[in-house]
Amino acid sequence: MHSRLEPFKRLARTLKTHFEGVIAGMPQGRSNAFVEAMNGLMQNAKRAARGFRTSRNFIAIAYLRLSKLKHLPTNPFEHAAPRFAGVAMHRC
Repeated sequence: MHSRLEPFKRLARTLKTHFEGVIAGMPQGRSNAFVEAMNGLMQNAKRAARGFRTSRNFIAIAYLRLSKLKHLPTNPFEHAAPRFAGVAMHRC
């Protein structure tokens, strides 16, 4: 609160207003680490999609990069495993 920089004063006011919630979230392990990790992956996907002509291609690259598909090969020249390989199918 004693800073001469307005953004730090605003941060101090926000922390003071939401202090109970901030303290309550600490033992539960809440953080924005997941969101920051997703943002980093999106930035990498954006770099990979550079040069494509449509936003649809960027979205496709983003889905491929951010989804954790297990059946895709690491080498694009290898054959992919069956989609449900190793997963037991439930029959009704």
